[in-house]
Amino acid sequence: MRFIVSTSVLLKQLQTVNGALSSSTVLPILENFLFEIKENKLTISATDLQTSMVTFLQVEAKEEGKIAVPAKILLETLKTLPDQPISFIVDLQTSAIEISAGDGKYKLSGENAEDFPKIPVIENASSVELSSSVLLESINKTIFAVSNDELRPAMTGVFCQINPDETTFVATDAHKLVRYRRKDIKASAANTMILPKRALALLKSSLPADEEPVSFDYNATSAFFKFGTISLICRLIDERYPDYEAVIPQVNPNKLTIDKSLFLNSLRRVVIYANKTTHQVRLKIVGSELHISSEDLDFSNEAHERLSCQFEGEDLEIGFNAKFLIEMLNNLDAEEVMLEMSTSNRAGLLTPTVSDENEDVLMLVMPVMLNTQG
Repeated sequence: MRFIVSTSVLLKQLQTVNGALSSSTVLPILENFLFEIKENKLTISATDLQTSMVTFLQVEAKEEGKIAVPAKILLETLKTLPDQPISFIVDLQTSAIEISAGDGKYKLSGENAEDFPKIPVIENASSVELSSSVLLESINKTIFAVSNDELRPAMTGVFCQINPDETTFVATDAHKLVRYRRKDIKASAANTMILPKRALALLKSSLPADEEPVSFDYNATSAFFKFGTISLICRLIDERYPDYEAVIPQVNPNKLTIDKSLFLNSLRRVVIYANKTTHQVRLKIVGSELHISSEDLDFSNEAHERLSCQFEGEDLEIGFNAKFLIEMLNNLDAEEVMLEMSTSNRAGLLTPTVSDENEDVLMLVMPVMLNTQG
């Protein structure tokens, strides 16, 4: 099996699918890329058994065949080579690989392609078409709220509810929750699934930011995303997602409206003086003034800032983990935000005051108990 390809073109495609390789595997074959040549097309696959990525590129090929190529050594070699044609000669009998680039020759041993896991194919799938920018926005708005708690596997992914008139994405780690709705993602039949965080993080890093079309197919066990020359296939999380609607408080008479960047920058400063474990800040709303304060009694640190705001409701004092609030505000594209609250021990709801007609975003943050002093 022989083929010639440009180093920069090959490196770019390998770096795209490299994220699907497993970093800690008991199966050595998973540390390889699968190279498959057919009709002057090189197809490259990488998998960790849960998530797989496949891409292809045109090459000059003399013979067809397939081989598993050690990923790490190949990537390290390509990264140090200038952009030039590079030729691969593979002995399919012995799995020996010889690479020639300029005046250099490099030999390494591959593995039998037959030992490489089969990449899942789409069967009995439903399909949704969307643009890469919409999918990227949906991932960015939710992935930060996904839980890393392996004991609650359902919450380690983003819950996706596809309906004929809209699609809802939900992520929560029990401290914060995001519900993100898109009116421009629709399917003929309703469906629900939990997309794993790792697959979404890979999508996030490989999706183009423009309006490139993405086909999103899914069946009972897997989801398939295809855009440009890239396919990503992931196994869905087979768990029941918690009833997220039940935790969203419906009656929130206290409404604080404030400039987002003022609020965000104030929190960033005040949290420096907060307890390093709890990151607790106190919000005290009196009339049209918001007082943000924090203290770390162990080091006698404290901070206090006063901001003007619009407020409807009773004067209120409530504690939050500032890290969560900062994370949420960072993921809201709005000049002004509204924080709706009922009492100091119920969740607060953060929303943009103005949002795009196709999207509806709601972020929920649990309060922390305030100590009585201060």
